[in-house]
Amino acid sequence: MQEVIKYLSEKDSIFNLIIEKYGLPTIPKRPQGFETLVLLILEQQVSIDSAKATFLKLKAKHTLFNPESMLSFSDEEFRNSGVSRQKTSYIKALSHSIIIKHIDLVSLATKSSEQVRGELIKIKGIGHWTIDIYLMFSLQAPDIIPLGDIAVVNTIKEMLNIHDKQEMENYVSKWSPHKSLATYLLWHYYLSKRNRKVVF
Repeated sequence: MQEVIKYLSEKDSIFNLIIEKYGLPTIPKRPQGFETLVLLILEQQVSIDSAKATFLKLKAKHTLFNPESMLSFSDEEFRNSGVSRQKTSYIKALSHSIIIKHIDLVSLATKSSEQVRGELIKIKGIGHWTIDIYLMFSLQAPDIIPLGDIAVVNTIKEMLNIHDKQEMENYVSKWSPHKSLATYLLWHYYLSKRNRKVVF
């Protein structure tokens, strides 16, 4: 990690500022596969803690947490677990895609980030933010920055005074090929400054 931090710090002084003030970030890791993707769907536009509580309610209802069991759930069971109608449809779309073999989640580990994105984006409810986080947390892709993430965007606005999305994309390209660690540093700043702790 030290070599990558040195690289990023030479590219941009904000990383030195973050580390001097708040230390090194945690590198989040999650297992590959169906459960993580369901959790990421639940995390869309809500807090991690809230999504995790809903996820645990779903898991408590089925000893086997797999695509088949999710498709056997009624909409009412999802609703009683705190899952919105929209996210219910997303979880079912993912489950259906796996069952009919439109996607093989195990094979994603052998593919490039672009190939993974190309396959996952076809599934209803899985957008670029969800794919970015899965690539980073589960597949350990080194060069991802989720510019659909509010904490990342707000930190860039605050630290770099860049407010235009295209300008952000152009600017962060200089952090390549280590944009993932740059993202972890931005999250670290965002959370530390607000005295918030998140268990990814």
